[in-house]
Amino acid sequence: MPIHDWSSVDAGVFHDFHHGWIEEIKRALNGGLLPPDYYALAELRAPRVEPDILTLQHSRDDSSPEGTNGANGRTGLLLAPPKLTPSAESDLDYYRRKQSCVAVRHASGDRLIAVIEVVSRGNKSSRYAIGSFVEKSCALLDQGIHLLILDLQPPGPRDPNGIHGLIWEEFSGQSYAAPPDKPLTLVAYEARPSVRAFVVPVRVGDTLPDMPLLLEPDRCVEMPVEATYEKAWRGVPRRWRDVIDPGQSSGNQ
Repeated sequence: MPIHDWSSVDAGVFHDFHHGWIEEIKRALNGGLLPPDYYALAELRAPRVEPDILTLQHSRDDSSPEGTNGANGRTGLLLAPPKLTPSAESDLDYYRRKQSCVAVRHASGDRLIAVIEVVSRGNKSSRYAIGSFVEKSCALLDQGIHLLILDLQPPGPRDPNGIHGLIWEEFSGQSYAAPPDKPLTLVAYEARPSVRAFVVPVRVGDTLPDMPLLLEPDRCVEMPVEATYEKAWRGVPRRWRDVIDPGQSSGNQ
């Protein structure tokens, strides 16, 4: 199955596909691809925890007079909705915060061994979002965690050579130039004293190759990228398959 052009639909459609693909990757790994002592989980990368304003608001006695805290009788400020109407809201950031990755762990102590990331449009939606993704990726490699990144989102002004170009420059100080005719990138990182990157440039219309998922230095399993992508594609509603690939959707009911 060829790689689809996901820029033809909004971020929410890819967000739905993203979760389906993550689940198929997890099933493939746990279905016999991983050695017996390893297992895979779909894990949510939670955003930074902020104070729970609603909990603070509801902790006061609702029967107390306005401006009075029912617990101790002291006056205080009431929380109220802002009077101004928002001029902008980041939907892409919402999807970024809700997306999952696949974490591969070892049964001995449930140690994190490797992480598989499917890049979303939200990961590239702002300097903060893309910087956060790069920072977390480098931190994983620095801690000896292997990494497999599937970046089917077209490069933009913040990542002219794809996510890998930013990660590789940040971690190694070396530049990477994506081939102009193959701007999308699949890359497997082997976390060892000197990190190695196995890079496969692709483009819309290409068939996805299998990629190595490193579990130890020089030891990997072959991740069935194409097979898991195809299974996830079957779960995309026909309404959106007709938009993304009108010629093919009729053959994937």
